[in-house]
Amino acid sequence: MLALARDCASLGARIRTIHHLTGLRPQELLHLLFSGQVLPPRGRAPDSREWYHGANLLHRIEASVIVANFRRLRQLGCPAAEALVEAYRYYQSMHRQPLRISFDRAFDLAAHTEGLWIAKAASFQLASCPRCGSEFLDTLGGMDTASRSCPFCQLLDRYDRDPRLITSYVVPPPISADIIVHLAPIRGASPSPDGEIPVTPAPLPPAKP
Repeated sequence: MLALARDCASLGARIRTIHHLTGLRPQELLHLLFSGQVLPPRGRAPDSREWYHGANLLHRIEASVIVANFRRLRQLGCPAAEALVEAYRYYQSMHRQPLRISFDRAFDLAAHTEGLWIAKAASFQLASCPRCGSEFLDTLGGMDTASRSCPFCQLLDRYDRDPRLITSYVVPPPISADIIVHLAPIRGASPSPDGEIPVTPAPLPPAKP
């Protein structure tokens, strides 16, 4: 768990987030990870249930990419905390700095998509766009997805005439299915007694130059 805690800290996680992902006590984490001149991130923790509905297109796209990759890793048997770390690392490798979605925000989105950690029940789901086939984050039990705007379709429709999108995506947005190819070997792993497949996190495919 200490290695996982260090991974989370390296991604900018707050003590609160690391505590929920690892089960280690906050005081213990403060001593182990943030001794000396290094201070933990401070400020109010994100609450994505209201934030997402007012987020701009770029934030909604990047939030959807993180959660879609997190869910794919979970479907491959990856434990939740490790899946979040790897999905966020992949997001880091594919998007320019400064990142729009912090690790704490990604944690909050994943928690409210699966009903984990700080969330008693799910508030979000991945909806499938009938036009482009992309998965995007949506309110759980919301209206028919056929009548809801897909952020990836909006990206394609607006790309040529929106300078912010051109600057943000110099090359076409990443295909998140690449992550499945990278982690395909874990399909042959033997599950542990709790039903999870042990996974040793490995670096995800780097961004293409």
